[in-house]
Amino acid sequence: MDNAMDRPIARPRGITLKRSILAVLGVVLMAVSALAYPSVSRWAQSERSVNLTRLRIGAVVRGDLVRDIAVQGKVVAAFHPTLFSPSPGIVMLDSRTGDAIAQGQILGRVESPELENQLEQEQASLMSLESGLGRQRIELEQISNKNKRDVDLLELELAAAERAQVRAEKSRTLGILTEVAFEAAKDTVAQLSLRLAFARENAALQEKSLRYEIKERHATIERQRLVLENLKRRVAALSIRSPVAGFVSRVHVQDRASVEQNAKLFTVVDMSAFEVEIEVPESYADEVGVGTAAVMQLGSESLTGRVKTISPEVSGHRVWGTVSFDDQSPKGLIQNQRIATRLILASIQDVLKVPRGPFLETGGGREAYVVKENMAVLRNIRVGARSISEVEIVTGLEVGGEIVLSDTKIFKGAKRALLHE
Repeated sequence: MDNAMDRPIARPRGITLKRSILAVLGVVLMAVSALAYPSVSRWAQSERSVNLTRLRIGAVVRGDLVRDIAVQGKVVAAFHPTLFSPSPGIVMLDSRTGDAIAQGQILGRVESPELENQLEQEQASLMSLESGLGRQRIELEQISNKNKRDVDLLELELAAAERAQVRAEKSRTLGILTEVAFEAAKDTVAQLSLRLAFARENAALQEKSLRYEIKERHATIERQRLVLENLKRRVAALSIRSPVAGFVSRVHVQDRASVEQNAKLFTVVDMSAFEVEIEVPESYADEVGVGTAAVMQLGSESLTGRVKTISPEVSGHRVWGTVSFDDQSPKGLIQNQRIATRLILASIQDVLKVPRGPFLETGGGREAYVVKENMAVLRNIRVGARSISEVEIVTGLEVGGEIVLSDTKIFKGAKRALLHE
């Protein structure tokens, strides 16, 4: 009975719903596979996978590179003289470390009895020389008066003898006076003429000699005055005065201590002008010289300057120098304040460059990971000049490319690495 009721059913013609769904799923799967193939291919070719957020990427650009170095800078007073003892003695202090001082203010005094006694002796010597000069002037005047009197008397005697000779000549003509008496009158005139000439010459020589002695005495007195002035300056220097307005940064001796000549007493600081003391690494010492440009960062303000001095000696793998500001010292600086300083060594035009990063030290400047389509590929490079923020690329990279700037140890030496987020 059941068999009689069974009837064959004809298969429907065309595509069924199930087949349609399967076809659509196949097409979608093929499309997804086609889109995912590059990623899958890169994943298959990569040796490591690194999170992109852990990396710093930099672009390769062309431009000018300023070659500079960062150095440690410390603000110091531009003028901080050290004062020394001008003579052996006992020092009496009037100032202490940290005292504010005015220019010319007495900081202390060195008591030197020996120097003060020498000053008194030289003053007495000068007075003696000046007294001797006064006596010589009086002597010159006395001798001049005596010689003038002697010459005047001889002139009178000569005049009288000449008149007597004229009378004798008239008397001889009249036959009243003998020839012998006339000749005697002539001899008297000749003798007096000679005596007068000698007296005049002798007076001139004596006066000239005395004037030379007076001139020499003047020179001796001037020398003595110079000696005395020098001693006065040395005695005045026993009072130690500050050459600047500022403060006492250091006292090198104890009060009432015995000091030798040229012993350090005080160091004072002029707070009206500052400069920057720098420490240059030994490896850059040959490239830094007087006049090298410098840029100092004080908060948000950039200040320019020039290297003023540079030490010729290396100490602790460092070379010390000072930088002076191009303009007046900015306000608000404090002694020993740290200040970020860059020294501009050179400016190179039109080079390939990338930002500086840890990759430079990790790869030794010979390797870098080039980023392209979420892949980091290790490539050989050669770097040139370096600055604080940039580095020159000589070979191995092209303009517009990107490289990993971060520490490349994260790749663990992989030649290719997949970058993902």
